[in-house]
Amino acid sequence: MRLWRVLPWDPSAPAAAPGAALWVPRAFQGTARHDAPDRYGCLYLAEDAVSAVAEALAPFRGTGDLRPELLVRSGRQLALAELELDVRAVLVDLDNPAVLATEALRPSIVATGRRSVTQAYAVRQFARHPDAAGLRWWSTLEASWIHVTLFDRALGALTVHNVHALGIDDEPVATAAAHLGLA
Repeated sequence: MRLWRVLPWDPSAPAAAPGAALWVPRAFQGTARHDAPDRYGCLYLAEDAVSAVAEALAPFRGTGDLRPELLVRSGRQLALAELELDVRAVLVDLDNPAVLATEALRPSIVATGRRSVTQAYAVRQFARHPDAAGLRWWSTLEASWIHVTLFDRALGALTVHNVHALGIDDEPVATAAAHLGLA
């Protein structure tokens, strides 16, 4: 499965070091949708490059002002990493109604902005499915965009294909910006 990640990139960083495509920023996690740094670290990925970029630009939505500095975090240029998840990796598919029923989850719970709720169900899924690589769910920016929260126990199932610095003229940036009212 092809997945995409946006990150503040350091092209000289070793594979799992800060600034690299496979670095899990566990020490800085705790406030995002499925974070539980006391139990696991995670990577937030998307099945579509545009969705990954849109998540990074979402804090600026509606401003109508796409500027190069919006593509910088912590002094580093944002980059788009193209990753491959091994086909044998199992994801708990929260976009599947049968899985939601089995797991006693409702779509409104999966998509809520209340992090105490989303983090609690993520921890339950992590414990209930010890062989699961992560969770598959839909973006709250656009429901047709599918995201994957990959638990750090599954990092060995990921391969990095490509990483490139993002610019405002890149197609995924332009498309995401248009969706978010930045262009």
